[in-house]
Amino acid sequence: MEAIETALRRVAETETKIQAWTLVDEAGARAAAGRAPAGPLRGIPFGVKDIIDVAGLPTECGSPLRRGRIATADAWLVDRLRRAGAVPIGKTVTTEFAYFQPGPTRNPHDVTRTPGGSSSGSAAAVAAGVVPLALGSQTAGSLTRPASYCGVAGYVAPVGAWSTLGITGLSPSLDAPGLITATVADLAAAVEAVDGTSIDATDRMRVLFWRGTELADIAPAMSDTVDHAGRALLEIGAEAGDLHVRTPELAQAHAVIMAYEAARSLAAEAERPAALSKPLRELLEQGRRTAEADYRTGLETARTARTGLLEVLTDVDAILGPAAPGPAPRGLQATGSPILSRPWQLLGLPAVTVPGHRDASGMPLGLQLVGHPGRVGRLLHVARSVEALAGRRGRRVTAPPPTRTIR
Repeated sequence: MEAIETALRRVAETETKIQAWTLVDEAGARAAAGRAPAGPLRGIPFGVKDIIDVAGLPTECGSPLRRGRIATADAWLVDRLRRAGAVPIGKTVTTEFAYFQPGPTRNPHDVTRTPGGSSSGSAAAVAAGVVPLALGSQTAGSLTRPASYCGVAGYVAPVGAWSTLGITGLSPSLDAPGLITATVADLAAAVEAVDGTSIDATDRMRVLFWRGTELADIAPAMSDTVDHAGRALLEIGAEAGDLHVRTPELAQAHAVIMAYEAARSLAAEAERPAALSKPLRELLEQGRRTAEADYRTGLETARTARTGLLEVLTDVDAILGPAAPGPAPRGLQATGSPILSRPWQLLGLPAVTVPGHRDASGMPLGLQLVGHPGRVGRLLHVARSVEALAGRRGRRVTAPPPTRTIR
């Protein structure tokens, strides 16, 4: 119960500044804490992104079209955490239907900057020390980017591995639930509580480096962060190489699939265009104009690329690269670019955002680790190692690592 009271007190202390919550259920949280089972997360308070159902609370999806809609049952992920003893204390801000229109949330590290995309309230609440755990989701870069911008750890489950029951989705082929915590160690504990996956701490690590420059202009500080992490891994004996993959083609396929499926998932909402933001109206119109043949081509592109990359990832623990092009952009009218997560979300791969680095102005810079859906324990091990190495100053590597090319 003490952790619940601390979280409620922290809401009162921080909410005026960061505006991370749509609703805090003080009475419900206290009652739930009193009957929480003796699981591995007993008494741990958590926030729930407001596209994810909590029985008896509204799920409003950042839209007036869902205002006042009360969930009748817990989402699968909420139920799993309750069974582990954790306690939901309320709903966190999301962008409109988990797309691009920002909510009111501000970045705790600099309130003049965006906290990122649709899991923004959850990332900000953890970064501000309100809750140690919050739920998010990802269709493009909706969890990875906020985690990077806010300096917290994030986990995106492999598409299809965790049920989306009770989650208002945007694109069934791409939607995945996820978790946000302060550290990778906390993230690993939460993942294990949900599905039993534990860290596989075999000593030898095999990593491929991906710099993302073919998709975005990467800020020098972010490039330096990736290089620093790579050198540090090599110094402790990791085996490494460079990843070469046609990510622009994958990002384009992702955009086609997302628009096509969103237009169908939100067809009823599209009947009331005046109640939708301009970015969402444009996405739905794009999806309606997309030919089914183009959609099928996008799915085939995903299938072929996934087959090839999974073959590589049977021998490699993780792909290491930037989680975002740079630190959180200034301003609150946009949420930043999800481009660096689009290829991996298209392929349905698990991803971990690793905190610990900052730029010269003190803003967080997150690293992204992507792995095999069947080897999440290894991915978490590499992520924990990268986080532990974040403060080390690596020596220059005189010989380039071996290169593996995916055609």
